[in-house]
Amino acid sequence: MQPQEPLLAVKGVTLQYKTPQHLITATYRVSFDVHQGDRFILLGPSGCGKSTLQKAVGGYMAPTEGEMTLKGRRITEPGPDRMMVFQEFDQLLPWKTVKQNVAFALQSAKRMSQREAEEKALHYVDKVGLSKFADSHPHMLSGGMKQRVAIARGMAMEPDILLMDEPFAALDALTRRKMQDELLKLWEETRFTVLFVTHSIAEAIKIGSRILLLSPHPGRVKAEINSTTDPKEAAELERYIHETLFAHEKQEELEHV
Repeated sequence: MQPQEPLLAVKGVTLQYKTPQHLITATYRVSFDVHQGDRFILLGPSGCGKSTLQKAVGGYMAPTEGEMTLKGRRITEPGPDRMMVFQEFDQLLPWKTVKQNVAFALQSAKRMSQREAEEKALHYVDKVGLSKFADSHPHMLSGGMKQRVAIARGMAMEPDILLMDEPFAALDALTRRKMQDELLKLWEETRFTVLFVTHSIAEAIKIGSRILLLSPHPGRVKAEINSTTDPKEAAELERYIHETLFAHEKQEELEHV
């Protein structure tokens, strides 16, 4: 039996960007595969290039070295086959209702009629538990509810891969935990593929099926591991990840003693 081709293949990708003073290398020769139905996590300390990697997968920047392919086709620009959900709460159009925000993306990118788009929008608004708020405007919603609308909008497009860049980072701890549970429940229903960026080890273990560990700047692959739902194994995995990610800091401390 032949191994399944990856949905997303990232091969030896180096990403660089310019500031007024410097050329910054965000990642160095990073490789990984994401398969259909994966909950794939990019995990690492701040500044390791995980968000930059995700922007490149989204088609918003090109690798300096290496390549990225989706379904075997090279990624060269953004497209509706990849939808992004950011951590900011202001990613919705404030003058449109919840239903209209979701439907607008469908009409713009998928060229659906207004009626078709609204029917599909309501289906996904219901999936994220916001049917009662379908005619509400974003300013009437809590931060967690706004994120659910953004997730509904992304899922309604039925992309090949949903790109989530620390979508719950700005939420309070209780809402964040609730949103994690809701995302997993949604995944159980539809088995969508998600590439999820976080710097929270606990969140990576809870949400992910597979976790890619990136070193501090510039981001290199330190390890790729499977997650677990067993509480005892999860605690051991959290310790292992912490030691793997921050071993360099311990080494530096020892060298300065």
